[in-house]
Amino acid sequence: MKTCLSVTGAVAATVVSVGMMTAGALAADYPTKPIELVVPYAAGGGTDLVARAFADAAKKHLPQPIGVVNKTGGAGAVGFSEIMAARPDGYKIGVGTVEITMLPHMGVARFSVDDFTPIARLNAEPSAITVNIDSPWKSYDDFITYAKANPGKLRIGNSGTGAIWHLAAEALEEKTGTQFNHIPYDGANPAVTALLGNHIEAVTVSPAEVVNHVNAGKLRILAVMGDKRSAAFPDVPTLKEKGVDLSVSTWRGIVVPKKTPQAVVDTLRTAAKATAEEQSFRDSLAKMNLTHAYADGPEFGAQMQKDNAFFKDLMTKLGMAK
Repeated sequence: MKTCLSVTGAVAATVVSVGMMTAGALAADYPTKPIELVVPYAAGGGTDLVARAFADAAKKHLPQPIGVVNKTGGAGAVGFSEIMAARPDGYKIGVGTVEITMLPHMGVARFSVDDFTPIARLNAEPSAITVNIDSPWKSYDDFITYAKANPGKLRIGNSGTGAIWHLAAEALEEKTGTQFNHIPYDGANPAVTALLGNHIEAVTVSPAEVVNHVNAGKLRILAVMGDKRSAAFPDVPTLKEKGVDLSVSTWRGIVVPKKTPQAVVDTLRTAAKATAEEQSFRDSLAKMNLTHAYADGPEFGAQMQKDNAFFKDLMTKLGMAK
């Protein structure tokens, strides 16, 4: 009996050893077939456009093509769940957005930020306070002074209750002791349209989503919620410059399931860095008024963890966490 157990143990150990060697060999040869890039949002949106620009530019830096597949639903939860549950071999990867750090705290997702390994951030867009050009507020100071004197009177449009731009306005309230009337719309574009029609007083969407109207002289950006000024609007101050310690941004980057082999992660990180530096990729983002904001895996991961803590705290304060 002891001999049988010994043989069985030896066989099991051999099987495990061979399995590990096989997995290692496969990772070393990666990729040997096309890669699927899951986008958790609909085709034609900002996240989809970034993904397709990346996939096209990556052709020069990977021996296999990247195919973009849209998996929509649940404000991104469906797509993120599929990425999380994918076989961790590098052949199904995904586009991660800031909602990865938000949805789990709302009780609408079974994943957490720790279920993903970050490869590279590609794009980031801060929130911005924008008003109609005909409004009486010519500066952030004018706007916030009025808000403090008239609680609940200023209507701020957002891209949906619980979405990133809604939380940006809620965070501004919390930091400045003001009270706004939050008006949800089915996306940023309808909110901007409402602002153009003077149906609301402001929006907190990204500069990229109002740039054309600002350049046309119809809207005015008062401040951006970024760590630095927007390259497209260098004269617009950040909230931090105005004494408000607040930075709220959306971001988009490449992520993989957490147990993906290190060799595969390293290959993707190297390819992502080279792709992000491609002029064609930069030009594609510029044409879409999107900000090029590359960050390697560790730096991207640090931002994910920072935002996860920030939104958990904010949603708890707002009574949105579950």
